[in-house]
Amino acid sequence: MMIRVIKLLALIVLVGAASLASAGVKIQYWVAPTGAKVYFIETRVLPILDVQIDFPAGGVHAPNAKSGLAGLTHGLLDTGAGKLDEEQIAARLVDTGAIFSGQAEKDRASFGLRTLSSKSERDASLELMRTVLSEPTFPAHVLEREKTRSIAAIQEAATKPDSIASKRFAAAMYPGHPYGVTPSVESVTSVQRDDLVAFYKSRYAAKGAVVSIIGDVSRAEAEAIAQQLTEGLPAGDHALTVAPVTKPQQTTIKIDHPATQSHVHIGLPAIARDDPDYFPLLVGNYTLGGGGFVSRLMKEVREKRGYAYSVYSYFAPRKQPGPFEIGLQTKRDQAQAAIKVVDEVLTEFIAKGPTAQELAAAKKNMIDGLALRLDSNAKLLGYLSTIGFYGLPLTYIDDFPAKVRAVTVEQVRSAFAQHVTKENLVTVIVAAD
Repeated sequence: MMIRVIKLLALIVLVGAASLASAGVKIQYWVAPTGAKVYFIETRVLPILDVQIDFPAGGVHAPNAKSGLAGLTHGLLDTGAGKLDEEQIAARLVDTGAIFSGQAEKDRASFGLRTLSSKSERDASLELMRTVLSEPTFPAHVLEREKTRSIAAIQEAATKPDSIASKRFAAAMYPGHPYGVTPSVESVTSVQRDDLVAFYKSRYAAKGAVVSIIGDVSRAEAEAIAQQLTEGLPAGDHALTVAPVTKPQQTTIKIDHPATQSHVHIGLPAIARDDPDYFPLLVGNYTLGGGGFVSRLMKEVREKRGYAYSVYSYFAPRKQPGPFEIGLQTKRDQAQAAIKVVDEVLTEFIAKGPTAQELAAAKKNMIDGLALRLDSNAKLLGYLSTIGFYGLPLTYIDDFPAKVRAVTVEQVRSAFAQHVTKENLVTVIVAAD
């Protein structure tokens, strides 16, 4: 029986839900009696239910001296809850064929469930999720085990040039701000069980929760699910604020390392998720460095000069201005020449924006590719949770093509000039000559 359930789940994942993308997406929204915000898409295409709850419990909300607390709190949720230990929780997941998922990011911590929508499997899975979220025990011996693992991972990462570059780049972009803080051996070592309990009670509150539900259930069933999963959560302090981001001064940081290639990161804090310039920056970046082999950076750095196998750029919006980054790896003796080319390409793009032909190609690719980004319940759940957590319009998915289509060359140029200010660019080079 169990093998049949697992095989059915795997088959369903492969089948996907492409019909949603072509038919349009109807998102329903309400506030549960617990105060949780609920976003729901009903689809009967597959006998699957996906649920995700997002909390304002990311790393930005942990004290700098205890960086890593958010990840440890999230990671220990399903290692002991109620009267169940981690082996019993794992066994119940196997019995129902359900899957837990989630992660702790800078802004939020997410906890998700995928289960069959048949009543017996669904009810058992949801009750297990409720127990894990509402009654975590944070076993002390598991915390010590996970701290040991985290410390080992941090120590290993400290030898790798890409990890060193990422850590120093974040710190340089966000000096003194939680966005720039990454876990250290000292900060993880200092975390105690009482810290996890306090962080959980403060950040995993019903009133700060965003519940995303998609699948083979009715509106009435979705309302009951949201209530069931959030009614036992702590009162919390969901209104806790974070210090604002300030842009750094332009600087270049060179870090010695024996690697044969230099790892280069260039960027700055650029844009919050609700910024009106989101679409001009998104569309424009496709031409600059987000479009793979058709991007300007790839053409100039790789194809014309052979300085790097890959070069990219992206925006990562957050609650507060998230990073804009250009990244590449190149031979040590070519690093300065490659950086010079990147600077020339970026300077010209900020001044002039894309050509009309580049803009048209970017729009076409992004609009044509939307269906592929919505061809499964899991992908759609990602959009749904983002809409909920960042307070985007319910029509965001349906509006996407029109928003992209409306972007002009002047809007791209203006948005880049405002948000990608060269006097604030940080450059980090690991394995620099």
